Amino acid sequence: MVSAAEQLAANLNFGALAKAEELKKRIWFTVGALLVYRLGTYIPLPGIDPQAWAQIFNTQSGGILGMFNMFSGGGIHRMAIFALNIMPYISASIIIQLMTTVSPTLEALKKEGESGRKIMNQYTRYLTVVLAAFQSYGIGIGLQGTGSVVSEPGFFFLISTTITLTGGTLFLMWLGEQITARGIGNGISLIILAGIVAELPSAIAGTLELGRQGALSTGLILLVIVMCVAVIAFIVFMERAQRRLLIQYPKRQVGNRMFEGQSSHLPLKLNTSGVIPPIFASSLLLLPTTVANFNAGKGPEWFTTVTTLLGHGRPLFLILYIGLIVFFAFFYTAVVFNPTETADNLKKHGGFIPGIRPGERTAEHIDYVLSRITAVGALYLAIVCLIPEMLIAYAAVPFYFGGTSLLIVVSVTMDTVAQVQGYLLAHQYEGLIKRSKLRGRQR
Repeated sequence: MVSAAEQLAANLNFGALAKAEELKKRIWFTVGALLVYRLGTYIPLPGIDPQAWAQIFNTQSGGILGMFNMFSGGGIHRMAIFALNIMPYISASIIIQLMTTVSPTLEALKKEGESGRKIMNQYTRYLTVVLAAFQSYGIGIGLQGTGSVVSEPGFFFLISTTITLTGGTLFLMWLGEQITARGIGNGISLIILAGIVAELPSAIAGTLELGRQGALSTGLILLVIVMCVAVIAFIVFMERAQRRLLIQYPKRQVGNRMFEGQSSHLPLKLNTSGVIPPIFASSLLLLPTTVANFNAGKGPEWFTTVTTLLGHGRPLFLILYIGLIVFFAFFYTAVVFNPTETADNLKKHGGFIPGIRPGERTAEHIDYVLSRITAVGALYLAIVCLIPEMLIAYAAVPFYFGGTSLLIVVSVTMDTVAQVQGYLLAHQYEGLIKRSKLRGRQR
């Protein structure tokens, strides 16, 4: 028998969207906020020569600068006021989450519910300011070290760069929170998505231009297109995959009435860690190459050898890339999901897994299942990121066709569509309730 929710979900269409005035306001607010963000990525940092920086960037676009330029929507290539994008906030969020495992104070705040989350969000904002200021000052030092980008190097340039880039990050953090509260949700993720999607047309045009010049064969371009479609389909399938543990609730008596026992499911996502493992793995591996490019061969010989071995597509790079993705997949899953806490909550509410004793045994069983599906999820992430990585290395395909960018685009798009469907579903429920009340009055 089809439930009412399923019937409503099946009837979601553009007609329902046209009638949902609140949802349309949220969509327009989100679009306007993202347009403001995109405008900011074209405002250059004061005191620099954009053309001189563009020439330097083109020589290092294959390193960590190229990857972060993808996340910033071209902001680093243009050295805009939003060059840092929202990455310091994401790093601060991850650090605060990691700290909950070693800090009893943060762990207690995490268990306090809404009030605790507000305090942790405030800590995240403070840490974002510190990280953004540190990274902004480092960018200022790096720009001055190039010798040709900064028109008037000195203390004033460093201070103005630090204030401008830090302010840009804080503005985007605020903008993301506004999109979450007044838009269609997932504000931070939508900002990253907008940056990647906005640069896709130029990446496609650049790839086609390489094909016209003969640098890329037609067959290879078709292979890239087929690969992108296949990877997107694979990501959609794996991101929706879940392992559902059956949860049984016993019979209970309320007054003189006896309620039958109910059953539900504990959904465990195949990929609990999301896009964190590929981002961290890429950042760590691309960092030595970027440092070597800035030093222009002035470092020790052993460092030059290491950076050569860590070049795109090299066996050592691919092995370490897979290893780091697997490591961060398990590590981040262990941070964000606590089997012991889940088992205690089930026991507190009278739920149990059939055949498993509540408490410690349930925690061990959940951890056993989670470890095995995380292994499959880590393998999935490695496959998604490895195949495009080899094309980037051997065929000069842009970062925008890499596994990390496709993973972000597909995941955020799926979450956004789910949010919109949720708003439409709520709107149709409200319409049904109003109609039923009106019929009751007419009777």
